[in-house]
Amino acid sequence: MPLKPYATNIPDQNNIPRLRTLSTECFTTHWANKPFILTDVVHEWPAFHEWSIPFLLQQFCGVEFRAEAVDWPLDTCIDYMNSNEDESPLYLFDKSFVEKMGLREGKGQDGHYWVPECFAEDLFAVLGEQRPDSRWLIMGPERSGSTFHKDPNATSAWNAVLRGSKYWIMFPSSTSYPAPPGVFVSENQSEVTTPLSIVEWLSGFHAEARKTRGCMEGICKEGELVYVPSGWWHLVVNLSPSIAITQNFVPSAHLAKVLSFLKNKPDQVSGFSSSVKNPYETFTTKMKGRYPELLEAGLKETNNKREPRKRKWDQVIKGQARNGEIMAGFSFDFSEDVR
Repeated sequence: MPLKPYATNIPDQNNIPRLRTLSTECFTTHWANKPFILTDVVHEWPAFHEWSIPFLLQQFCGVEFRAEAVDWPLDTCIDYMNSNEDESPLYLFDKSFVEKMGLREGKGQDGHYWVPECFAEDLFAVLGEQRPDSRWLIMGPERSGSTFHKDPNATSAWNAVLRGSKYWIMFPSSTSYPAPPGVFVSENQSEVTTPLSIVEWLSGFHAEARKTRGCMEGICKEGELVYVPSGWWHLVVNLSPSIAITQNFVPSAHLAKVLSFLKNKPDQVSGFSSSVKNPYETFTTKMKGRYPELLEAGLKETNNKREPRKRKWDQVIKGQARNGEIMAGFSFDFSEDVR
């Protein structure tokens, strides 16, 4: 099925904003809660200028990488990319690529790539070797990608395209917005049901999705990077054979969401080593030692969000009690708060 009709004619109100670059301060104060595409920062990476399919084959031909549920040598992965006709192709998604490829990360350290300046704050860094999986090499053919999901542990993410291009469609997640069309979520959000393939979702729900409140869409081209805020639903599909690097992180703007997730959804926490028995306790202990004020603010925000709104009726009764008035033998049971 051709993908172009689904990735073109994006309504103006749905377009993911495109920025050349962004400072840390501007990200924190204005952009942490909404998706955007950075067009210039990846062009500084040596990996962007060096990496291509022939180059990677020459350097890492026999190195095994994880392709979903199997480990394949790189040459096998690329043979599959070039020859498959699957509706839902496999794609390489490897969390240990830095070690396997002997890469260096860091702008001032002769690095192959580095975290963009605006995403430098990553509070999971306090965990050191105890941090959950956080970075992946992604490589796949046209039509490969991911159906709707949220990133793990309420983290935010950036995804940088070194070769190819990707179509993204996203939706915010809150009680104020519906789930993406065709996505059915259990009450505690532990189970998500979607059509079996990206193609099925596009053919069945894409038109409705474009009209749904909160929808954001965009194409992340070669040499560009997309930001996905904490908690946002997103589907991504490769429009052409693609190589990308993605990384998950915790900015202070979303610390409260991460704390809440780790504490209240322990059965959904993922990526931590089995040696980390209590990720919430481990993280808060490290934060208390390193960033006590940030932790205090994050915990306060989490607690404030859990406090139910007081009903108008309750406020009236309390006000009358303060004025010495007593009401007895009369009560209501409101099924909905009156606001």
